[in-house]
Amino acid sequence: MIISKTPFRISFFGGGTDYPAWYEENGGSVISMAINKYCYITCRYLPPFFDYKYRIRYYKREETNSIDEIQHPVVRASLKYMNVQKGVDIVHHADLPAQSGLGSSSTFTVSLLNAFRALKNINSDKYELAKDAIFIEQKLIMENVGSQDQVAAAYGGFNKIDFSSSDGFKVKPIFIDDITKVTSHMLLFFTGIMRSASDVAQEQIKNIPRNKTLLQEMILQVNEATKLLNSQIIDMKLFGSLLNEQWRVKKTLASNISNNEINTIYDIGMQYGAYGGKILGAGGGGFILFIAKPSSHKTIIQALNKLINVPVDIDLNGSHIIYSSGSENF
Repeated sequence: MIISKTPFRISFFGGGTDYPAWYEENGGSVISMAINKYCYITCRYLPPFFDYKYRIRYYKREETNSIDEIQHPVVRASLKYMNVQKGVDIVHHADLPAQSGLGSSSTFTVSLLNAFRALKNINSDKYELAKDAIFIEQKLIMENVGSQDQVAAAYGGFNKIDFSSSDGFKVKPIFIDDITKVTSHMLLFFTGIMRSASDVAQEQIKNIPRNKTLLQEMILQVNEATKLLNSQIIDMKLFGSLLNEQWRVKKTLASNISNNEINTIYDIGMQYGAYGGKILGAGGGGFILFIAKPSSHKTIIQALNKLINVPVDIDLNGSHIIYSSGSENF
């Protein structure tokens, strides 16, 4: 039996420049942080005592005799891609809900691939793991997803990730002597609005040709934020202000990125002391992040008391195997 553990992520800057439709021609950059909330995949070869070959348990339960019968697109594509010949039993657990803007779909893909690699005794290089997850989501199941979530899930940590057509991606860790200088200012809330990232992203990708100036502005903000984070004294008020500017630009990329409910939540957070913030992921719902001085957190949480506040910290490990008992032989 194998158990893989893979972090969700918070994307601060550059989201939208990690779509191949943009970065293959123009290059892209994001700043993201893997967080201590996780997706877990339990995977084992299924003993031959059942009247089915594949059992998959997520929010649904599937029992099939062929890979093609499996409804979950990532599971179906990953089994084929990894050439898993034997029957398998797969169980998914997660700390946070799906379709929430924290890269959950890509985290699932990375975690599943990592589990399959361990099941087949294949060493998991983080670059190959992220690259394979990107290929499965973008090329095999044709989802409208970017490339940052898979990288953040595989690598963990706090990174600037650059994308290009020539080498795919490069991960550049952001080293801060005391990460609490950043994390102590972070406030994460669940809006309660569920949405499909692929559906939200479809319009954004369609609008890329007319949004070139805005996307280039977002990359400049990535560079400015990188300089700030690499400075000896990190001005978190300025960091929050940059995030506010990033959100101002991002929500103009497509009509479905924000809505009245999200705008109201954001305005309340700013009114009660936040320096800045943004909706996470493609937009349209899910989680919203604020940057605020720690002394303002209680006031903001009380003002948004109808929302779930989720404390978070950094994850430094990325996707890894936390349990392996060897393969059963039947």
